[in-house]
Amino acid sequence: MDLINELQERGLIQDIMPGTQEQLNKEMTSGYIGFDPTADSLHVGNLVPITLLMRLQRAGHKPYAIVGGATGMIGDPSGKSAERNLLDADTLNKNVAGIRKQLEKFLDFSATTPNGAVMLNNYDWFKDFGFLDFIRDTGKHITISYMLSKESVQKRLETGLSFTEFSYQLIQGYDYYHLNKNYNIKLQMGGADQWGNIVTGTELIRRRGGSDAFAATTPLITKSDGSKFGKSESGNVWLDAEKTSPYQFYQFWLKLPDTDAARMSFTFSFRSVEEIKALIAEHETAPHLRKLQKALAEELTILVHSEADLAFAQKASEILFGQSTVDVLRSLSEKQLLEVMDGVPQVVSAKDTLNGDGADFLTFLADNKVFPSKGEARKMVQAGGVSINKEKVMAIDHKITPTQLLNDKYLLIQKGKSNYTLAIFN
Repeated sequence: MDLINELQERGLIQDIMPGTQEQLNKEMTSGYIGFDPTADSLHVGNLVPITLLMRLQRAGHKPYAIVGGATGMIGDPSGKSAERNLLDADTLNKNVAGIRKQLEKFLDFSATTPNGAVMLNNYDWFKDFGFLDFIRDTGKHITISYMLSKESVQKRLETGLSFTEFSYQLIQGYDYYHLNKNYNIKLQMGGADQWGNIVTGTELIRRRGGSDAFAATTPLITKSDGSKFGKSESGNVWLDAEKTSPYQFYQFWLKLPDTDAARMSFTFSFRSVEEIKALIAEHETAPHLRKLQKALAEELTILVHSEADLAFAQKASEILFGQSTVDVLRSLSEKQLLEVMDGVPQVVSAKDTLNGDGADFLTFLADNKVFPSKGEARKMVQAGGVSINKEKVMAIDHKITPTQLLNDKYLLIQKGKSNYTLAIFN
């Protein structure tokens, strides 16, 4: 398989150094991508470099994932408007361990496989590297004017750039030199904002007499409205199920606008380009069915989580947006129920208000502002537009009793088709 042709067909090549395609077609090539250990979990934005390494390995090449334990203590100015907080060693070690665990889900790290993936931490070769040795052996090969010419540096000169951040491209460049010399790595890939740092590495390799070195970058992934990709209303969409539940992850892809869903299918899906084009054509015949979004959400939820997590995510979606029943709700654990109800407005009430004959439903709705008044609540109930736990309430004198509670604590109130409130009784 011609990897570069494949990536170009998917719109995944922004810049590429001459000779890169020929090198990959000539022999099994070791290539790497760096990961910034700013958190103990990767997020949806990191899926681009992750899937790049997966495609590299599936094409028969050897992927290296380099975690910046050393550079994480400095901060990359690329794409940043201000200097970020630096991380201490304990936090970095925790983050590196978390990233390693996640990458093992996507790449084959088998030592017996010729192109088995390898993960390295650049702290291992920088920890004993003295400052004077570095500026003598490495710094003298790259001029100040060369470093200042980089776009990532130019943009930050207006707002202020510390020497610490200014040195980042030289340190990342040394990474490539070290990897080229010690691991015969001949390709570095990354996002378009990394091009300056990457070619600093190829230049350093050239000036220090290293072997062939090549580079390729992908376009930065943004939404159709120009905003940053990988964030939801609640923040980053993480690959860690504890930070972003599989249901929330599934919903993120399901909610993509059609234009974004088409582009992201080429970017993230492992379906062939022909299959994706056929799926887009099928989607366009009935956009309301969201076949494109569903296909992408299903594929990526399985990739990042599991088939079981996908099944639950689909079940959860059916609860909120389909024709599920109270039995389905009762089958959920408390943790699962709260995952499904993430983002649903909540009201809290005392459980002892349900003692005796129970609490008057209309009064409860008005007192907790689910409806603006008791009269509005009565009208909606009489019209058959209010449900408790997916069962319509038909009587205006309905009482809430403890037997109705889910997990002995929760009540799902629905008005209209998809307007929910989760009542919590403590």
